[in-house]
Amino acid sequence: MSYKTVTVEIATTKYETDRELVSLAMESLQLLCGIKDGFLISNPMERFGWAFFKILFKGELFFAIQQKLADQIAISKGKKFEDKFVNFLANFFEYKNCKVKVKLIED
Repeated sequence: MSYKTVTVEIATTKYETDRELVSLAMESLQLLCGIKDGFLISNPMERFGWAFFKILFKGELFFAIQQKLADQIAISKGKKFEDKFVNFLANFFEYKNCKVKVKLIED
């Protein structure tokens, strides 16, 4: 069975610090969902003092997050599921002391 992959873009002005915090937050999300190797983080692209990097959620992890954390995603801001998921992620990263901007990348 194959699941849908999802890519989000992270924007930060403190790349080194936030890259590490995002990575740790993603590891804890994986652990919570019982998934290994569920995401990839790209190299950054920098401009105007901002760094942008992408996180690819592999299908298995994205599916597990939807199953395990459905309640938290459902109460996040937004009308569509995609908006709720992005807000959930932004809040999750903030909870892990990482204030970054999160945007869904359309495939």
